[in-house]
Parts: sequence; C-alpha cells; structure tokens
Amino acid sequence: MKLNHLLLAFLASGMAAGAIAAPETYTIEPNHTYPSFEADHMGISVWRGKFRKTSGSIVLDRAAKTGSVDIVIDASSIDFGHDAMNAHAKKEDIFNVAKFPTATYKSNSITFTGDTPTAINGELTLHGVTKPVALQINKFKCIQHPMFKKEVCGADASGTFNRADFGITKGLPMFSPEVKLAIQVEAVKN
Repeated sequence: MKLNHLLLAFLASGMAAGAIAAPETYTIEPNHTYPSFEADHMGISVWRGKFRKTSGSIVLDRAAKTGSVDIVIDASSIDFGHDAMNAHAKKEDIFNVAKFPTATYKSNSITFTGDTPTAINGELTLHGVTKPVALQINKFKCIQHPMFKKEVCGADASGTFNRADFGITKGLPMFSPEVKLAIQVEAVKN
C-alpha cells in the first residue's frame, strides 16, 4: 500500500515538473519590436533604417534548451527617416515591396547558455530569396510586465548578411553589400 502511494507521489511530481518545463509561447509586441539595419553609402557614410511593422511568435523551453522564432516583417514599413529614400527603397530596384511585401525569419535552432538563449541559427527570406542568417543574442531578460500583467521577454540581437545574396544589388560594387542587423524585440507570454 505504501509503495503505491510513493509511486503515485513520484508520478505526480514528475507530471508537475513536466508542466513547469513545457514550452512557452510569446507573441511579438509590435510597438516594442524594430528590426533595424546599417548599410554602406558609397563608403562615405552609413545609412540606417528600420522596419516599423513586425509580427510573429517565439517559443521557448528553457528546461529543454529549445525553442523557435517565427517573425514576419512588413517590407513597406521601411523607414530611413528620409521620405524620398523610403519611397525609393520600396521600388523594384531595391526591396520591390509590390512583389515581395514581407520578409521573414524562421529559426532552425537556438543556442542556450544555462537557461538563457544566446544565439539563433535561422533562415531569412528577403526579396524572394531564402538564405541562412545567424543572430547573436546580446541581451535577454524576462520580467512580469507592470502594464500587461504578464511575463514579457525582451532581447537585443545582431547579425550580418550580404544583400547581394538576396538579389538586392542596387549600387554594387560602389556600395558595400554587407548589411548589419540590430534587432530589438519584446514579446508577451500567451
């Protein structure tokens, strides 16, 4: 009889531990998420821009050290802080937003140090081309958000890619094809 009670207690504790370690899903908070970039301007300056409309989800299982990232960027929301450049960047010779209205990033794997994600290997689809792009997570933190009354996780991530690999060749070779990414993201637990 005591053995049955011990077995039930053990199974119950295992089920409870499994429930605690389950994957958690977070929805991108669009008012606090802005993928931004830096690109060469003829070697004389660096143009910086960001995308103002982003959606998607992040799944984390910190106990299992796994997760996924699925992000959708509205390419027409590009903002250089310069109206004429915004309009030009949307045209066929750069982002061609009429044909390719979104860019996406989907993870293949997430690297953890302890229970903290520190890097993402994934695929960026931009301008109709999909290529691997690695992101370094420079900062990651979760808090109980005072306004949302839910857990919110935020991160600062960075990476680089060659825009020519995605068929965005305007200005080459006068302009360097390397693009630096800096991504601020906040996501609310579902």
